[in-house]
Order: sequence, then C-alpha cells, then structure tokens
Amino acid sequence: MEATLLQSLAEKYGSPLYVYDSAKIISQYERITNAFSGVKNLKVHFATKALSNINILRLFQSLDSGLDTVSIQEVLTGLEAGFAAEDIIYTPNGVSLEEIEKVAQMGVKINIDNLSILEQFGHHYPNIPVCVRINPHIMAGGNTKISVGHIDSKFGISIHQVPHILRIVENTNMIINGVHMHTGSDILDISVFSSAADLLFDVAKDFKDLEFIDLGSGFKVPYYEGAAATDIEELGKVLTKRFNKFCKSYGKDLTLMFEPGKFLVSEAGKFLAKVNVVKQTTSMVFAGVDSGFNHLARPMMYDAYHHISNVSNPNGKERYYSVVGYICETDTFGVNRKINEISEGDILSFDNAGAYCFSMASNYNSRFKPAEVLIHNGTDQLIRKRETMEDILKNQVVIDL
Repeated sequence: MEATLLQSLAEKYGSPLYVYDSAKIISQYERITNAFSGVKNLKVHFATKALSNINILRLFQSLDSGLDTVSIQEVLTGLEAGFAAEDIIYTPNGVSLEEIEKVAQMGVKINIDNLSILEQFGHHYPNIPVCVRINPHIMAGGNTKISVGHIDSKFGISIHQVPHILRIVENTNMIINGVHMHTGSDILDISVFSSAADLLFDVAKDFKDLEFIDLGSGFKVPYYEGAAATDIEELGKVLTKRFNKFCKSYGKDLTLMFEPGKFLVSEAGKFLAKVNVVKQTTSMVFAGVDSGFNHLARPMMYDAYHHISNVSNPNGKERYYSVVGYICETDTFGVNRKINEISEGDILSFDNAGAYCFSMASNYNSRFKPAEVLIHNGTDQLIRKRETMEDILKNQVVIDL
C-alpha cells in the first residue's frame, strides 16, 4: 500500500486505524495451497484468533478455507460468517467440558488436548469423533511466549502419554479421527516442521480411524525488507513427500491440514497512528502517537518488530526517533528507529499489522478501539466502526450508592 493511499485513508476514517489488503491475503492463501498441490486432500484452516473480523472470515470462506478456532465465540462467529460446521476445527486449551459439549453439538471438529477431558468426553460421547493434540516436546518459535510444543508447555498431551490415550480409546470405544500438533510461531527452520511431522506420523500409525493429520502452523513472515522467512515452497516439497509416503503405509489417503494465521494476514495489515507530539530529551527524540499497547500490544508483549514509516513525509531526511504511545505505562513501539523526519500531525504506518494486532486490542485507559478498513477489489470499505463512549459504558450497571 502506497504512502499516499495510507495518508488519504487516515484522513478519511481518522486515526488510529487498521487497514487490510484482501489481495495480499488471497495471494498468501494461494501460496500455501500451491506449495502443497501435490497432496491429494489438503485443507487450510485460517486461525481466527489472528484476525477475527467477520468480513475477513467471509473472505476466507469464499476461498474454500476452513477455520481454526479456540473458543465457542470464535466458532459462533465462524458459523455466522458462513462456514459449514465440518469446515471448522475447535482447539481449545483449559476450557470446561461444558463448553466442549456445546461446541460438539454444533457439528464442528473437536480437538482435545488433555487426558482428563478426553476420558470424560469419550465416556459421555463415544460416537462423536475427536482429534487429539499432541505435545512433541520440541522447543520452537520466535519467543518463549509463543513456543507451545516444549516439555513444560500447557498445550497438548505429551507424546510420551500416547499409551494413555490408547487406553482411554479402548476403554470408552471412542473414535479418534485426527491427530494434531503445533509447536509455536515464527519458526524459520524447515527441519523443525519436518522433525515434528515425523513424530506425528509415528503417533498416527497407532490410530486406525484417522481422517486427517493437522500439522498446525507457525510459519515465519518477514518483518522488514530482506528479513528471513519460512520458505513455504521448499517446505511444501519436503512435507508433501513425507505425508504421501505416510498415507501409502497407512493404507488410505488422509487429509493434510494446516492452521496458519500470521502467514495469511500479517503482511496484509497496516496500522496508522497520528503523531501527537515530538519530544526532544537529553538522549533521544520521542515521537508520541495517538495510540499505545491498548491497540498494538505485540512490541511490548513479545518484543515484536514492526517496521515504522512516515507516510506524511516519505521522502524527508531520515532521523532517529523512539516511537511511543499515549498510555500511562511504558509503551514503546520502537527505539532509535531511522524514520523520515517526523512533525506533529504526521501519520505513521506500522507494517505487519494484520495478525494478532486488532484482535488483542483493549480499552485500557478507557480508550476507544480503532476502526478497521478493508481494501477489496480496489475499493476501501469500513468493516468496523470506531468505538464511542457508549461502547465503553454500555455493559456497566449503575447502582445506588
């Protein structure tokens, strides 16, 4: 998206503002489906938690994508967006049996990640097939907070506890229709995926009623020009060969599933914020914007890097700035970044704002959540209104004191 377009959108819709490009989303979806075109049965499930606006979900539904969900609310949103129940997989963590029961009655694919719930569910609903999430004990990911397949992770059933799963299956006569694994996010090394896949294939051979194998996701995207990223095409060649070989030994063609979020939408998003103040101190120059970690938490939560550019002055002389927010905490987006000269009132654009950005936004400091805009077929359309004071107060109940 060009600087002039982004500046015009900020003027039209106000700031702060999230902007998404559907063409980039579609091209990323086609990249992964093309990379695995050698697989007879492939299903890509978009990770709803990355960007849950219903219009984004409707876009994926039009592409014949499936949906990866982690809560009953995400399931309901997916159904509202037009997904068939069988195209939704529900992979919660630490939720109640009651929530899982409610979702199971909707007809979506159920993925269970602990022995206790698996046994209870199998006892009460032996005829409803379920997938099991395996923890492979692999440390992978760009940050410890997004590494979810290591030995101390709360996610999944330990690969060493597979005999316990088999005992539960035997005792309850339940049906295991899938095995699942997700090791983390921002994984660059293809060998991590191939090693994890080999582990899961070894587990899968013990389950006789499988319909699919879900290898999760975690593909790394570039955060700046020239940055390293997962070679999805090379990964496709490696995993396709191994998956097809497994299916041959298993005796039937299974479905290979992935559940990418960041890979599909991260690069499609821009976050626009207006500069409120340029503040010179004894050691640095701050550019303070009309936003904070209430709108974009990733830099503060994960030390995530978002490239920042000045779309109001794209050809100006470069200077060094620390870009900070207006929250009453330390909310720093970037320290000593080289950015075209910034003046108060300029619009700054943050790259890679499509995944885990708006979906993690809050009303901290009683600030409104931003608006969202989708550029689709060359036209910009508002897909979420900016919040108002009515939204802040609508669920609060005033009592007599």
